[in-house]
Amino acid sequence: MECNVILRLVLMAAAVLFLSMPDTVRAEPAVFSSRSGVAIGGYDAVAFFERGAAEQGRRSHAVMWKGVVWRFASARNQALFEANPRAYAPAFGGYCAYAMSKGQLHEGNPQLWAIVDGDLYLLNNRRVLVLWQADTAQMIAAGHIHWPAILRK
Repeated sequence: MECNVILRLVLMAAAVLFLSMPDTVRAEPAVFSSRSGVAIGGYDAVAFFERGAAEQGRRSHAVMWKGVVWRFASARNQALFEANPRAYAPAFGGYCAYAMSKGQLHEGNPQLWAIVDGDLYLLNNRRVLVLWQADTAQMIAAGHIHWPAILRK
């Protein structure tokens, strides 16, 4: 019984240390855009949906999913993500939705985003945000033509 408690504590400590460090070595290429192994630049994916805001996540609320670390502003948001990560993860791996529509791969900016039909899209800069908003449905459709094959280029 005591061994189980000690083993659990050791595993929890290892998980905390692992999640607090950048994921610099990956077994396979990450589908999600990440800076130093952290998805969405460390922003809370759930907050976009629940609060309608780009909110910075915390190291103390983090999980590893699909080869990158996801951070959250609260334990509640972390639990929501863990229950259904695909509901909150950004479309096109968090890469710029406008660039994806053009068959290009550029980092998405978590300060420039939109939720369309329940999906989170990140854009790269204000100029492309305006262009993307002018024809969102077409840009999303064009992005799906390139995604995820663009990752193999």
